[in-house]
Amino acid sequence: MSMDIAARLARSQDISGKAKKLFEKRARIAQENLRERVHKAWEKEMAGLTARPLTPWSLWNAWYRYGVDAAQRSVLFWDTLRQRGNNYLEHLQQGQPPLLHFDHETVLDGRTFERPVNYALLRILPPPGVQLDPRLRPYMILDPRAGHGPGIGGFKDDSQVGVALREGHPVYFVIFFREPEPGQTLLDVCAAEQRFVRKVRELHPDSPKPVLVGNCQGGWAAMMLATSDPDATGPVVINGSPMSYWGGAWQEGEGDNPMRYAGGLLGGTWLASFASDLGNGVFDGAWLVQNFESLNPANTYWDKYYHLFANIDTEPPRFLEFERWWGGYFLMNREEIEWITRNLFVGNKLWSGETRSGSGKAFDLRDIKSPIILFASLGDNITPPQQAFNWVADVYGSTEEIKARGQVIVGLLHQDIGHLGIFVSGKVARKEHAQIVEVLKSIEMLPPGLYGMSIGERRGDDGRVEYAVEFHEHRLEEVSARLNRLQRADEKPFETVAALSEFNQRAYQIFAQPLVQALSSERSAKALREFHPLRVQHWAISDRNPWLWWLRPAAAAVKAQRQTADTDDQPHHSEKLASELISASLDYYRAMRDALGEALFFQTYGTLFALYLADRPGAEQPVAAAVAEPREQPFIQETLAAIGEGGYSEAFARVAALLTGKGDVPLSRLVAKQEIARDYVDLLPTLPAEEWRRIRGEQEIIVSYEPEQAIATLPALLAETEERDRLLVLLERLMADERVQRSKPTAEQQAMLERIRDVLGGKPAPRQRIAAVKKKA
Repeated sequence: MSMDIAARLARSQDISGKAKKLFEKRARIAQENLRERVHKAWEKEMAGLTARPLTPWSLWNAWYRYGVDAAQRSVLFWDTLRQRGNNYLEHLQQGQPPLLHFDHETVLDGRTFERPVNYALLRILPPPGVQLDPRLRPYMILDPRAGHGPGIGGFKDDSQVGVALREGHPVYFVIFFREPEPGQTLLDVCAAEQRFVRKVRELHPDSPKPVLVGNCQGGWAAMMLATSDPDATGPVVINGSPMSYWGGAWQEGEGDNPMRYAGGLLGGTWLASFASDLGNGVFDGAWLVQNFESLNPANTYWDKYYHLFANIDTEPPRFLEFERWWGGYFLMNREEIEWITRNLFVGNKLWSGETRSGSGKAFDLRDIKSPIILFASLGDNITPPQQAFNWVADVYGSTEEIKARGQVIVGLLHQDIGHLGIFVSGKVARKEHAQIVEVLKSIEMLPPGLYGMSIGERRGDDGRVEYAVEFHEHRLEEVSARLNRLQRADEKPFETVAALSEFNQRAYQIFAQPLVQALSSERSAKALREFHPLRVQHWAISDRNPWLWWLRPAAAAVKAQRQTADTDDQPHHSEKLASELISASLDYYRAMRDALGEALFFQTYGTLFALYLADRPGAEQPVAAAVAEPREQPFIQETLAAIGEGGYSEAFARVAALLTGKGDVPLSRLVAKQEIARDYVDLLPTLPAEEWRRIRGEQEIIVSYEPEQAIATLPALLAETEERDRLLVLLERLMADERVQRSKPTAEQQAMLERIRDVLGGKPAPRQRIAAVKKKA
């Protein structure tokens, strides 16, 4: 029954009340954080000095030395910004090549394709001392095209590229150029990347399928690529990649996902079209970078510059290296940014099957056959874990469906690293990315299901840090409930955003777009790009500015006569206190701005949803409602109906499921499993990995729902006596193997083994027979 107007108004009022309470809580937390930071700053910087009296003369000397030091630091600081501007202009003049730390060569240039795109495939050349094994699985890394240029995945030695090279893997890097090709679309890009994958496989015919590594926006590009050509790609690793754009943390703490609400607060997708029209059909990626910078005004406008100023004698090389990448702004065609905003940012259609490839086939993420590794962080305010993970619940719906489709999904969650740190942090590269590379083969050995990956640390005998990896199997329903405190009811207003965005988009196209396009030209577009604030801050402070002719010689003179001061004196502590107060004030502004934006979003779109959309059929259900009885799902019914069908492969998978213990899976056990598989290859089924995972998943469902029938119907799967003997011999050899004995089979497993022997008509094989089989093998 449809909601009447009174019920709609009551619901709307309830949402407004909750949004008001949420804002009040956010504001209170912001004020408490500000007071705490001010108090700690005072305690740290000034309390000790007030307890240590200074004579007027020593105070005068301290301030005099500080004055000289601060003046010299100021000159060096502005000279560093001048160098940044020069680097920007030099990089621009060079055509903004990828800022990779490693030498490379071009394998394929997408600009020469029949449907040209501004993408290219590079082969990373190993640095001196690194030996590659061409038989190992190649890696193909896709960087995000989100305003900046390519290279962040190989920005330094400790990076995704570096850790893969050190393990001996061939590495390929997908780059893009500054200017998009005329008429280029994202579907053209996907087709070009499919060609890149085929080329990599052609270059490594004896290697396993290549790994796709996608960073941020490169993550959904990697998923689209794997979906469009699942037989050509290996495991997919997506790092900090937003896949469910409506997800986020509307939680008890401070508002930490402001970008989640940006699409609604800006009225939808029409602004991207407007910016593209002002650019004469080209969207300026500097606007995306500006969005990122606005997330943290304290860092953007103060912290990073003060850190440079305070450490001016050592910090410039690192600052200039990062700014060289951060200051490279790339472009997109109108068609590309509109596809992204309408299908992903606002539409959230990637997981729903509503987006289609160039051939017209829907992108169905369930078509991916290889394992998927999701790396996210609780400290990421651009891609919170909900956006990285919720698509799994939307696509698969249940743990059983993941198993039935033979899929392995592994989640790795960092506790505090920020969005950029996932890609650029050397510590993250040495730990998380290095362990992903090291255990990828083991991940492929996992039975189908959803796993959490944990990395423990300990000091070895030589003092070096050693890592221990474990995999913990989880149920999808439990993980989804734990991540989404409100059962995803807070995603409902985004449906209103999508509807209003379509209306605004059409209104803009009808009433404003013709005029904007008529007034735009290539000359005006170039002028607007050149005078974008982010570009101005670079070229205005460079040798291009004649008013700064004095800065270079002044900096040289300062370096020749540098006089540093004691950083533990009163003036320096006063400087640090002032800096901390400025930073805390900007953080307070950010917290209040984000809290206000969040409250305004739910006040507006939550109310509109309650008034106009909440009475639609199914509107009150959670976004990904759990199936009341998983057993009633069609694919489970189909699997159980085939309980007596199959052959040796199904029988072996069923026995493995019956004997497998529950709980955590340490990496050492998976490594031993690989060694055993190599030793008993003659007795094991010979199947492609994807087919084996599908069979194993189906048999796990059978064992889970019908354990007694699963045992009773085993003989039906092994109609031939020879096959029964083969399986029994395999079981006896495994149970006699020292590596299996070290894992200490439980009493339940021993009892299950006896039941399997009985139902197959077998008895424990004498030791002489086992030895003979070993010798024959």
